[in-house]
Amino acid sequence: MQVNVQSTGSLERRMEVSVPKEQIQKAIDERLQRVSRTAKLKGFRPGKAPIKIIRQQFGDQVRQEVLSELMQQSFSRAVTEAKLTPAAGPRIEPITSGPDEDLKYRAVFEVYPEIKLQTVEGLTVTRPVAEVAQSDIDAMVQNLREQRPIFTVVERESREGDRVTMDFEGLLDGQGFEGSKGDDVAVILGAGRMLKDFENGILGVRAGEQKQVEVGYPAEYHNKDLAGKTASFSVQVKKVEEKSLPPLDDAFCREYGVTEGGLEQLLSEVADNMRRELGENVRSRLKQQVFDRFLEANPVDVPNALIEQQVRDMQIDTARRMGAKEASQIPPAEPFVEPARRRVALGLLVNELVKTRNITLDRARVDARLTDLAATYPDPDAILNAYRQNADAMRGVEGMVLEDQVVDYLLERAAVTDQPSTFKELMNFGA
Repeated sequence: MQVNVQSTGSLERRMEVSVPKEQIQKAIDERLQRVSRTAKLKGFRPGKAPIKIIRQQFGDQVRQEVLSELMQQSFSRAVTEAKLTPAAGPRIEPITSGPDEDLKYRAVFEVYPEIKLQTVEGLTVTRPVAEVAQSDIDAMVQNLREQRPIFTVVERESREGDRVTMDFEGLLDGQGFEGSKGDDVAVILGAGRMLKDFENGILGVRAGEQKQVEVGYPAEYHNKDLAGKTASFSVQVKKVEEKSLPPLDDAFCREYGVTEGGLEQLLSEVADNMRRELGENVRSRLKQQVFDRFLEANPVDVPNALIEQQVRDMQIDTARRMGAKEASQIPPAEPFVEPARRRVALGLLVNELVKTRNITLDRARVDARLTDLAATYPDPDAILNAYRQNADAMRGVEGMVLEDQVVDYLLERAAVTDQPSTFKELMNFGA
């Protein structure tokens, strides 16, 4: 076997391989002999057909099978001898493969980059520092109350914040249209769930009142048939309700799963959750920063084949989360290219760091992560068993833990500057 390798780019290689015709013919003859032992041909008992007949009947098929296998075997052997590590399968370009010719082909492929870490120590990172203040807890409790409003029927004109229940029917140029009719529709004034003209039109109405409301659709409205046009709605008001917030009593606590300990227990759980979420937010920001600095300090060429595979994975994952059911609903590739490049480059660097710095998976942290995941389900033990019996699921958890260990390794060696902040700023709370 003859092999010639050329570099056609930083990572692309072009390999020409030649397999002697004698080797090909020997492999074909051996395959035909095996076929002859079991072949069933009309007029011959199984295994008794002359090899000449077998060659006439199966020769072309066997030759193609042998050529395909020899290409795979010779390519694998060639890259091993050349000490190359392909990043993905090659693009095969046949050169010669005739019956009386050597098999010659060209394989074009990318290799993994040779990585030598330049900088790991001293990466500059800013750590936000904040605490959960009592005012933050009070604001969160207020937010919880806002999520459980009480509406009471009132015999007065509607105001901002009231809930108005109504029937309506709209006409555009004297004709109904999609979404123009509704029965028992409840609208909270000021919530912005309806067009502003509609909400303004039902301010100051009473139960039992009928009103005509003119609604102008904005020019950029998503329904092009309505964009920039004005529809007339006939509204029949059925009910006006005033909004109030629930008292902080045991019934309110039960709404959020607190059955014992009342308000004190609820406040304690709210504070604990806020501190946990704040910690996760700070950790996420630190992880993003330290990985950004790690990439900047260690630029690496990335095989296009790996980027393309990562883009496809991200497209499919996004489509699945969006509930897409057809291939046409998969989002375009372009927005994922740079995130995919970053993810692949980071993966290569992290693997090199784990290998060269002897970072080993912490089994205790894996168990702790599993316990945390299982604790969110009604039957934690069943979830733990399900994870441990699923190799793919366990690899996913182990990958997250090892990534966390890498982040810790880098942060321990980073130049970290604390930056004062607040819970509200970091969590974008109240925005």
